Amino acid sequence: MSIPSSTQIAPQKSARRRLLVSILLISVGLHVAAGIIAGIVVVARYLTPPPAEFKATRDVRLPAKKREARMNMAALDAIAPKPTFSDKMQSSRPTAFALPDLPKLSIEQMMPLDPAQLISDQIASMSNIGAMGSGSGSGTAGGGGFGDKGTSFLGIQSNGERILLLFDVSSSVANKAAQSGMPLQKIQQETLTLIQKLPITARFGIIQFTQNYKNFSKDLVPATDNNRSAAKKWVETEWVDKGTMPANAKDIVSNPRGLAGVLDVAAEMKPDVIYLISDGSFQQKTGNRMTTIPWDQLHKLVEEKFPRTQSCRINFIAFQAKKEDASEMKSLANKTNGRLVEIK
Repeated sequence: MSIPSSTQIAPQKSARRRLLVSILLISVGLHVAAGIIAGIVVVARYLTPPPAEFKATRDVRLPAKKREARMNMAALDAIAPKPTFSDKMQSSRPTAFALPDLPKLSIEQMMPLDPAQLISDQIASMSNIGAMGSGSGSGTAGGGGFGDKGTSFLGIQSNGERILLLFDVSSSVANKAAQSGMPLQKIQQETLTLIQKLPITARFGIIQFTQNYKNFSKDLVPATDNNRSAAKKWVETEWVDKGTMPANAKDIVSNPRGLAGVLDVAAEMKPDVIYLISDGSFQQKTGNRMTTIPWDQLHKLVEEKFPRTQSCRINFIAFQAKKEDASEMKSLANKTNGRLVEIK
């Protein structure tokens, strides 16, 4: 075996060195190229928007009827009385002392709260008003209230939870009311007192009229706090105190038929109780002049719009009414099991 000389070893080492350098440069080049490509891909992801994807997801909903039925069942379960335990605590082991009996709880404490119980069942005290005469079976008039006997307004009590107040605000009524010790401010206060004492299950409405009319709302509204506040503001700011209602004024409804047209509007509200405050003189427009509404026309209208089968009581509060007018108002009230109170 021949041994290579030094002249042969040197070229071999140089060739190996060049091979290693070439491999290293190629590896570095590959890594650099891979880094550049990766950078281009990352930048391209930010610059190019992703493709749109359409996915259909399943929307699970309960049908309306099933949801309503479940809510009704939950409400029914909520109002069911809670079970009571009448068994006494017992022990089979002898003890040196006896356990006390369980306290007896009233069943009313376990029943659901009735909102109507929040309203006092005591009738509001009747306020004495001077210079008032006696009417048809009634003495002095009193404030508004609500109790076991129903609503109480100006000395008349009636059962019902759909209350409608009709106010004749003509100049003659205002003058006679003031002479009878019942000025406008007192009537307004009695009205607000009645509304404040209504239970939350009740509904109410207010209509002022001369010939034309203006109402608080087109329908009877629930006796909620918001509606009570709105009614208080309406009575304090919208009350007619000049005795006239021009048809072109704000919120005034033209009504040539006078009380007859007001009763038509009242019948559409379907009240249980009507309190009508007037002096018994009702006018209507016939052609170009004002005439008195015949009482037989009002009797026929009441019989048609408020039959006894509907159980709507019409109560009259008359200020210094003429004898014949008071007699007719009493007859109208009797047709609906209502009452008449004369204030003289």
